[in-house]
Amino acid sequence: MKNLLALIGSLILSGCSVMGIRSSAEPTYELLSETGDIQIRRYPPLLIAETVIDADYAQAGNIGFNRLAGFIFGGNLQKQQLAMTTPVFRENAGEQIPMTAPVLQEATDNKWTMAFVMPANYSLDTLPTPIDPQVAIKALPAKKVAVLRYSGSLNLEKINEKSRLLSAWIEQQHLTPLSAPRSAAYDPPWTLPALRRNEIHIDIE
Repeated sequence: MKNLLALIGSLILSGCSVMGIRSSAEPTYELLSETGDIQIRRYPPLLIAETVIDADYAQAGNIGFNRLAGFIFGGNLQKQQLAMTTPVFRENAGEQIPMTAPVLQEATDNKWTMAFVMPANYSLDTLPTPIDPQVAIKALPAKKVAVLRYSGSLNLEKINEKSRLLSAWIEQQHLTPLSAPRSAAYDPPWTLPALRRNEIHIDIE
């Protein structure tokens, strides 16, 4: 059943993304500035479904996706199905807010968070209630975010590399980071690497 949920979720997430065309909705944002592959965006308040996974990076992806997919595909008290949205967020739950670039993403805790952004037509009052106690609904405030976009593999080595690059850029621009880096994935695993849209997000002041 868990494998079936993951497969269904990946199919919905993919649309035609094998060829780089995406059909899933994503949060709206205001683009404040752009420098090469780095953008500064302003996001409105968002609702997310989040779960914390005690596992290494590779295992956490499957476990977290299955939990969250179960919720949006009817695993809630109202037995409602929700539309799949992107991106899927992941971050190290043990990571602290970075102070300088060299110490980024050095946490070794095998604890990760994964989150799905909820469709914009829901509020805290109307969103279904998860059956799984390991799935939590959270309301995120509006925020300004530094974003580094890249394609290719979404492995931990690449995430760490891109997190260091974005954090170094934030420091060079004399901006203040307000969160640890988190990865944002927009495509399923079978998307051609060159066509994948991956991002690193860091909240800034």
